[in-house]
Amino acid sequence: MDIVKYNKSAWDSYVDKKNRWTVAVSDEEIMEAKQGKWSVILTPTLSVPYSWFPTDLKKIKILGLACGGGQQGPILAALGANVTIFDNSPKQLGQDTKMAAKHNLAIDTIEGDMRDLSVFADESFDLIFNPCSIGFVDDILAIWKECYRVLKKDGILMTGLTNPLIFQIDEVTMRLKHKAPYSDKQSLSKEELDKYMNNNEPLMFGHSWTDQIGGQLQAGFMLTDMYEDNWDNTHLFDAYFPGFMATRSIKK
Repeated sequence: MDIVKYNKSAWDSYVDKKNRWTVAVSDEEIMEAKQGKWSVILTPTLSVPYSWFPTDLKKIKILGLACGGGQQGPILAALGANVTIFDNSPKQLGQDTKMAAKHNLAIDTIEGDMRDLSVFADESFDLIFNPCSIGFVDDILAIWKECYRVLKKDGILMTGLTNPLIFQIDEVTMRLKHKAPYSDKQSLSKEELDKYMNNNEPLMFGHSWTDQIGGQLQAGFMLTDMYEDNWDNTHLFDAYFPGFMATRSIKK
């Protein structure tokens, strides 16, 4: 199975269904951002601290990695940044293109696999913004290496990570069900996998903390900050453990 090709179709389908992560920000949010009132997220609920960003975003080059959907990219562009959105889903990219045209924002869109950023030269960006999306590919170590390569010296990597326990625990019984490392493709029964695919749900992978955080360090990044987050404080897991983490790293 070509996971990249399958997930491209699944995310295009999500746009048609108006999934939460595919609905662009409002015109009002863009106007507020231009006036200095803004927020963006790497994980489901908590806003990224302003202190994680450069003091002035005007003209800095930002790569929105697997960041389509017309959500974070348009906000960052409204603050004056030159934004490139790189995403596997053409319809997700279309959301950003529409917002850019409507509000005259400096946003370029490029379709591709986040593990391969060869379209970009070394040291092309000041900041990479990567909301929770690495769970949709199998090899994330390649992502960290590519991020390190395309960032300038002292460039910032912000990324949203998923707690691997989310994939290993049965949501009904709240007991461990799947061994690590988790993969929709390998861990689910044929019946479960068929149901996912018949509903055109994106397939996911549960990556270890070693690969998610240690992988950044091995690529050469220095971790400077992090915070944990939940789904939305109504999910069953929220009462037991945080399902997500956001990290800020810099290229030294």
